[in-house]
Amino acid sequence: MPWGKVPTVWGVFYALWEGEAIRALRFPHPALPGPFQGAPVLERLAAELSAYFQGRSAGFSVPVRLDGPAFFQRVWEELLRIPYGETLTYGELAARVGRPKAARAVGQALAKNPVPIIIPCHRIVAARGLGGFGPGLAWKKKLLALEAAHKAKFSPR
Repeated sequence: MPWGKVPTVWGVFYALWEGEAIRALRFPHPALPGPFQGAPVLERLAAELSAYFQGRSAGFSVPVRLDGPAFFQRVWEELLRIPYGETLTYGELAARVGRPKAARAVGQALAKNPVPIIIPCHRIVAARGLGGFGPGLAWKKKLLALEAAHKAKFSPR
């Protein structure tokens, strides 16, 4: 599976794809070793990420293909049900997936989310604070601030 560059208004992200599906998304940082390839799915992802970062879109339609244990899959599916601009705690998410005492296991599933932003793990916070975020807390704060600023635009009426 090849990696490709995904230029956005917030920097160049990197994506691993297979066919027409995104398999992994990495935040801007010193370049991953190439070579990089282009594909229509990457152009679509770049457009969707840029629209999201500009507050013009609240979600994604680009296909993703995720591999992982059944529990991780349930956690990732539930993340997609959290409305734009809303947050849950690790414990609340654990309860939603039927494992109310599994907040730490939820954290492990979030840490293994291969497509952050698309599967919005940044919307999960600790009971007392932000909690963690693989790409860094500065990114988590930026994503949560973006959604807070545009929440009214995308909230159901």
